[in-house]
Amino acid sequence: MPTRFVTRPSTSEPGAPDPRLATGETLRWGVVSTGHIAHVVTAQLCALEDAELHAVSSRDAERADAFAREHGARSAYHDDAAGTGVEHLAADDAVDVVYLATPHAQHHAIARTLLEAGKHVLIEKAFAVTAAEAADLAALARARGRFLMEAVWTRFLPVYQAFVDHVAEGAIGTPRWAQADLGMRATFDPDSRLWARDAGGGALLDLAVYPLTWTAAAFGLPSAIAARGVLAENGVDALCTLDVGYPGDGRAQVTVSFTSAHTRSATIGGDAGVVRTLGSLPNPTGFTLTRGDDTREVRAATPAPGYTYQLREVTRCIQRGEFESATMPLRDTLAFMRCFDDARAQLGVRYPNDDAPPPSLR
Repeated sequence: MPTRFVTRPSTSEPGAPDPRLATGETLRWGVVSTGHIAHVVTAQLCALEDAELHAVSSRDAERADAFAREHGARSAYHDDAAGTGVEHLAADDAVDVVYLATPHAQHHAIARTLLEAGKHVLIEKAFAVTAAEAADLAALARARGRFLMEAVWTRFLPVYQAFVDHVAEGAIGTPRWAQADLGMRATFDPDSRLWARDAGGGALLDLAVYPLTWTAAAFGLPSAIAARGVLAENGVDALCTLDVGYPGDGRAQVTVSFTSAHTRSATIGGDAGVVRTLGSLPNPTGFTLTRGDDTREVRAATPAPGYTYQLREVTRCIQRGEFESATMPLRDTLAFMRCFDDARAQLGVRYPNDDAPPPSLR
């Protein structure tokens, strides 16, 4: 029988209540960033019965104020002569937990400030730019007794957990190979978040955690990686292919890019069948299971918006005094970050974070 590599969260148990329903005392949230994903996630956060949006931070006062008005935050912090918006939010004793959604290159420094101030932290992917940054944050969170997690929301969706169930229960026999891809056409702009070198831009850090989340359902964490790709004119990766090895005989091929259309799907083949996702890879509608000449579709009820499942997990863990999620443990984040370091070294992609690490890593 194949192994189950990803722990099922309580929100995806059969008959689990709507993740928007309260599981304990109300947590007061802060949000660092006023960008698009921060707006989307915050709107779903505010739907949780036991969540209160207390504060938002931005470098710009007008953006912070506008975000606070739109989502009902009590406080809006921004950079001023007395300090940065992040420093002001970190000093607010009313904030319990912070959702961090700035560009990747800022994650380590900001998360460190928040953890040192005693906040629990949910960090948008990519968790950091380097494995050393990620390990430093994990060690700090454990030392301070604070919750810390990478926001890989796909892991908490009922459809992903149903997919894991089928693979782990032997629906395709023993998994042997996997293929997953994710990408889009993004016009090159060296100043945009997707492409900027000083922001940690490039397809690998922005997208690869999603296909690797699906291959993890079959094989667990990678043991070896071979990377090839195409670099943009500023040196970040525009397209990256990964040949991924796992303990045992499992192999996976992963492609991510900003230069082309993709199937945005994952397929896993075993010695008795094949499973393939339907719909967008981060948030699929279901999957097909093929055994011989028989193919059937599998769907999973998802009564709440997608991000609420991971937000419920964060909330539940903190309410119970748990400092990691068993479904998205820091072990997995650190393993993926080491893979990304290895892949970037093979591609020749370096960032300012590599060349000038923060004082805590010197």
